[in-house]
Amino acid sequence: MSEQPPVDEVAAPTAPDPADDAGPSLVIDIQGVTKVFNPGRANQVDALAEIDLAVAPGEFVTLIGPSGCGKSTLLRLIASLVAPTSGSVLVNAKPAEQARLDRDYGMAFQTAGLFDWRSVVKNIELPLELMGWSKSDRRRRATEMLELVKLGEFAGHHPSELSGGMQQRVAIARALAFRPSLLLMDEPFGALDEMTREHMQDELLRIWTETGTTLVFVTHSIPEAVYLSTRVVVMSPRPGRIAATIPVDLGERSAATRDDPAFFAKVTEVRTALREEEA
Repeated sequence: MSEQPPVDEVAAPTAPDPADDAGPSLVIDIQGVTKVFNPGRANQVDALAEIDLAVAPGEFVTLIGPSGCGKSTLLRLIASLVAPTSGSVLVNAKPAEQARLDRDYGMAFQTAGLFDWRSVVKNIELPLELMGWSKSDRRRRATEMLELVKLGEFAGHHPSELSGGMQQRVAIARALAFRPSLLLMDEPFGALDEMTREHMQDELLRIWTETGTTLVFVTHSIPEAVYLSTRVVVMSPRPGRIAATIPVDLGERSAATRDDPAFFAKVTEVRTALREEEA
C-alpha cells in the first residue's frame, strides 16, 4: 500500500508553466468583456468593464473584491448563465454557451443545494442520471466520488443528517461526478464556522490535487484566497475591473502555513491591492 501524506499537509498549489508550449490550450479565455444589466433604463447597472482573464489548465484562481464588484457575475459569465454585453468568453476554446451544453464545468455555491428526499449517493448520481448514464455506471462513479471526499460511509444518509461541511463535500462530489475540466465555486465555505472552513480548504486542495481540475473560486476572505490559490485576481469596485493579479507561491500548505511570515506578507499584498482600489 502506498504511503499516505500526513493529514495536516496538502500538496502545494502549483501554477502551470506558461512556457510549456506542448500543454493544452487555455481553459478560460476572456477578452474585453463588459456586462451591463438593464441597459438604457433608470436602474441600469454597469457590473463589469474591460475584463481580460486567461486561466491555464490546472490553475487555482481566486476572485476577490468588495461586495458588489461583479465577482459572482464574472463566474456566471464563465458558466454561460448570463451573456456578456460585449467581449468574448471562451471555455476550452469554445464559446461559453457551447461549453455549458457540453458540460465542461461543474459548479458549487454557498449553499450545497442538495435534495433531502434523495440519499447522499443519489444526490451525487443526479447529474449522471440526467446525462443518461446507466444505473450501474452512475452508482460506481458516485461511490468513487464519495471515497474522494471521504464520506463513503454516509452514502445512504440524507443531507439533513449531515453537518454543513459534510453537505458541501457532497456538493463538490456531485459537481465533479461527470469529470468536468473546470470547477466554478461561488463562496462555498462562506456559511461555515472558522474551524470547519479551514478543514474544508484543506480538503478542497487535496481534491483539486487528486483530480487535476482547473478551479475558479470566489471569496470575500483574503486569508482564504491566499491559502488556496496559485493566483489571486483582485477586482475593483463596480463596475468591476481586474485591478491586480497576484501570484501565490507558498509551497506545501499545512497548518504551519497560516503562521508563516510569507503567508502574512502575501495577505498584506492582497489587502493593499484592495485598499488601493477602494481609495
